[in-house]
Amino acid sequence: MKPHRQLGKRRQQGTALLIAIFALLLISVVAIALIVSSGTDSALASNYRSSGTAYYAALAGLEEGRGRLLWRNPAFLNNTIANFVPPTGNVLDVHQVLYIINPVGGESIVPTDPSSPYADTEYGNEYDWGLAGASVQSLVTSISPTGGDPGPSFKWVRITPVTERSMAAVLGSSTDFIDVDGLNANDHFTPLFYNGSGLNRTNAGNQALEVTALAVLPNGTRKMLQYVTGPVNLNLSFPAAVTLDGTSPQFTASPSPTFWVKGSDQGSVGGCNPGGTPVAAVGFTSGTQADFLQPRNAQGIAAGLQNQYTNGLAVNPDVTAVSLSPNLQTVAGLNTLVQTIEQNADVVVNHNATNSDLPSGMSPTHPMTVVINGDLTLNGWRSTGYGLLLVTGKFTYDPDASWNGIILVIGEGWMNSHQGAYTTTQIQGAVFLARTLDSSGNPLPLSSPPIFTPVSSATPSGFDFSGTPNNLTNGIYYSSCNIQSAQQPFTYKVLSFREIPLAN
Repeated sequence: MKPHRQLGKRRQQGTALLIAIFALLLISVVAIALIVSSGTDSALASNYRSSGTAYYAALAGLEEGRGRLLWRNPAFLNNTIANFVPPTGNVLDVHQVLYIINPVGGESIVPTDPSSPYADTEYGNEYDWGLAGASVQSLVTSISPTGGDPGPSFKWVRITPVTERSMAAVLGSSTDFIDVDGLNANDHFTPLFYNGSGLNRTNAGNQALEVTALAVLPNGTRKMLQYVTGPVNLNLSFPAAVTLDGTSPQFTASPSPTFWVKGSDQGSVGGCNPGGTPVAAVGFTSGTQADFLQPRNAQGIAAGLQNQYTNGLAVNPDVTAVSLSPNLQTVAGLNTLVQTIEQNADVVVNHNATNSDLPSGMSPTHPMTVVINGDLTLNGWRSTGYGLLLVTGKFTYDPDASWNGIILVIGEGWMNSHQGAYTTTQIQGAVFLARTLDSSGNPLPLSSPPIFTPVSSATPSGFDFSGTPNNLTNGIYYSSCNIQSAQQPFTYKVLSFREIPLAN
């Protein structure tokens, strides 16, 4: 029996080795799978990182283009290319194209060259005439490398007018378009406008613009993104050179025979020329014309001076009832307007102010929005302001000062000038007064209209220019160009965003 036991042992020899080999093989397979999976994850992470980097590089290009549409930006496009960003009321031709190029490392970037690795292959899909039929301008990015960082790796940004066709162009399609007005026109040639709530083809509002950016990484990853943007501004219009918004209007005319209030359009600014429809010289929302004339109103317009208040068409004096947009008819709407202006102002002064509080950088090409939360007293100021001035307290106006743009006195609603010396003044634009406080200085109910109730006989409200006779010259002149200039867009709102598919 002993030999048999030894034979069984010999037959079992090597089993452990086979088991060890199979275990090692299984472990090897698992290890290889883990390595392959790790490599795939690394590749996916790398691709995701490259895709994300290219995406944000293109987004940086979009934001540079959108930012340079604003006149407050030191790199405003019009500082380099005159009137590329159209002034309010003007239109950029649909064939115009502007490229902002970003030649990192001095590389050559020519988006109009079909053989270039950075060629603009999308323009022809959006505009049927292609780049060969476009009027192309270009400039270099305003982003400067700092600390060795070359900056965003976008290659170019394109800015163009928007049409129904350009907004919906799809690669290989010439029939897609977005119908903004229900006319099913597939319009290639009419630029679109943004009126604060939507796009239109009727010139309502300001022109919408398209911003497109291409980013290409060194590894070849490419992204093209696109905004459709619309300018956002106040869109204020005025029915008179001087408007008194509210019940019981208080109006004290100047006794000077050389002081005028005119509703005929005048005053050029930049590319804007006058010629709009005349408005009233003095407009009011409550009362009658007789409230402004002598003898019924001893502080109104003297009989011999009524021809000083004219728009050139109406019977003098041109003092008439006017209508205002709904947002200017209630205290709530006026408060909202004040808040909007303050949130977007260049300068906000939260105390009673004088000449020294006004900014020095105002000019015809750089109008500013200035808010005075308190009284403003100008005395001996021999300068000209440009832009929009909002005063929530009392505005004592030195007639030696001039202003081109919009003056809003909302809150206390009192603008006065009692200068006795020989002085000159000229306001070109519009003056608007509204009192949103009661006789105790408390806010009126939000749903009520403004009211010109005087605080006291010594502290009236409304318009009071009772300077010494024969000493006050020039006057207040309606100017649609200065009104438009004072309402430069606060921002360009992103109306739509898309990523355009590209072949890497």
